[in-house]
Amino acid sequence: MTYSIVAISGSPSRNSTTAKLAEYALAHVLARSDSQGRHIHVIDLDPKALLRGDLSNAKLKEAVDATCNADGLIVATPIYKASYTGLLKAFLDILPQFALAGKAALPLATGGSPAHVLALDYGLRPVLHSMGVRHVVQSFFLVQSQFSVVDGKLAVEDDVASQLNNAIDHFRLSLSSEPSTRHLGHPRPSLDATRAA
Repeated sequence: MTYSIVAISGSPSRNSTTAKLAEYALAHVLARSDSQGRHIHVIDLDPKALLRGDLSNAKLKEAVDATCNADGLIVATPIYKASYTGLLKAFLDILPQFALAGKAALPLATGGSPAHVLALDYGLRPVLHSMGVRHVVQSFFLVQSQFSVVDGKLAVEDDVASQLNNAIDHFRLSLSSEPSTRHLGHPRPSLDATRAA
């Protein structure tokens, strides 16, 4: 089965190490599975259309449709003031209520201090669950001192890379649930109904 994976980068910086982390994770999944991938940089979407939820904007509608139709999501954000970014929140806010129903998700974050590591589990994870995500794998927080960008790509310390790759592999394996069973036990609309919303 071919899976559709969407990485969403919620950094307000156009030269974002968080986006590099999302690219790293997406490439890792695509190299090890029969999947198609797409990377949405929320910063590149029209800000007025985003804040208004104006889906007559073609690029915004395309990003929303890709997210709704994905089998798995990689959601990456820098952590500011112990929370994920407002830019990421703005994008999640315009999605339909159960747009993420039946999907697997991998939350990723970068930050200056490990003191903010729980921001993913206490901040982002509940939002993803409220939107119907079937399974959120263990999130991964990357401290700025643990990585660098070399020739435009993320370079991670060996011991940390092993842990990161393990988290990404857990996400990849979580995609394998049969589509017909993804909504079992959840009083949510069918995936077809969600995609048509």
